[in-house]
Amino acid sequence: MRVIAGTARGHTLKAPPGATTRPTSDYVRGAIFNLLENIARRWSRVLDLYAGSGALGIEALSRGAAWADFVEQDPRACRVIKENLAATHLGESAAVYCTSVRRDLGFLTESYDIIFVDPPYFDAAAYEVLTELAGSRLVWPGTILVVEHSSRVRLDGPDGGFCLIRERRYGDTTVSLYGREEGGDRADRDLPRDL
Repeated sequence: MRVIAGTARGHTLKAPPGATTRPTSDYVRGAIFNLLENIARRWSRVLDLYAGSGALGIEALSRGAAWADFVEQDPRACRVIKENLAATHLGESAAVYCTSVRRDLGFLTESYDIIFVDPPYFDAAAYEVLTELAGSRLVWPGTILVVEHSSRVRLDGPDGGFCLIRERRYGDTTVSLYGREEGGDRADRDLPRDL
């Protein structure tokens, strides 16, 4: 696993030990950022929920985000995120919160331009966080939610005025991007074809 583009391009990233964390592959991460480059208006602040190795937030920092917050409840994964930030020299632009996502939603106060949500694939309750997130102070009208989930799970999108603006399938992984878009619920879908 490596940083794909930007100031930290080529740096190898560690993955947390054990089988509970499923790092986003370089291929899928690259595809996510290709999508974001076409639709994201701002990249200033990003939030990486269920951060695992921190690869998504680190990729955003490498590509020009000014700040990233990482939320991960596994202490081993939190240590890996900090090591990855140090190795890529991006630690001064980030904070790591070793806590549950639900608890984190209660104490973070800033709004974010991009929020990555990559919970365990088969933890259905984790996706309920989307609606809580959409109605929280962490989002503003330009926020994009990037949700990574199993291709076998059809998500109900978040409430709060968000609509599906892109959805792509990459094997067993589907990436759904939600935003507030004029005109309601237009969706650009590309299923089930792999890219």
